[in-house]
This record gives sequence, structure tokens and C-alpha cells, in this order.
Amino acid sequence: MAGFKLGRTSEDIRRELMDILRNMKDPRISGGMLSIVRIELTNDISHCKVYVSSLEGMEKAKEAVKVLGKASGFIRHELTTRLEIRKVPELHFIPDDSIEYSAEIQKILLDIEKKDKTEE
Repeated sequence: MAGFKLGRTSEDIRRELMDILRNMKDPRISGGMLSIVRIELTNDISHCKVYVSSLEGMEKAKEAVKVLGKASGFIRHELTTRLEIRKVPELHFIPDDSIEYSAEIQKILLDIEKKDKTEE
């Protein structure tokens, strides 16, 4: 039963974090270009690793992680007001390149498809 609650809580945190990111007014964080790839929540809900990726590349993701780290107090306060949990976890933002990686794979697959069509 604890696994169900942990999964539900992590999804709630992820959903609210995405909404908070979209509404942040900092120009260094372009809410439409940032995405939360996944969240890892500890069993006691004291720490939360938030993997952030950007469509603009890994450098933008690293810059956004720095900004989000400095704004983590504000973000935790927002989570406190939005979620009905006793304790809001400490947030640790980590840059992730999975969106950039998947876009590169998509490009390679499209190139292979074009090459196959031209050979026919």
C-alpha cells in the first residue's frame, strides 16, 4: 500500500511542478521548452530528485537547473499551498538529456527512411 501512495504523491508533485514552471516569470526558464522527465521520491518523502530536460539542449537544461535550485524555496512554498501533504520534500534538480537524445534518434530514423525511399 505504501508503494501506491508514494507513486500517487510523486505524480501529484510532478503535475504541480509542471504547472509552477509554466507560471514562473523568470526569463531564463522558458516553461514551454522545459519538461520534467521523471521524479524519484524517497520512501519517507523527505527528498525528491527532479530530472529536467529542455528541447533546446543540455546547456539550457543545466542553466534551468541552476535557476530552479536557487528558486527551490519558492517552489517548495508553492507545493505546500497546492498539495495536501504533511511534509513537502527537499527538491534536487538534475539536468537530463533524454529529450535531446530522443530527438537525435528520431532524426536518424528519418534519414534512414529517406535513404530507403531513394534506393527504391
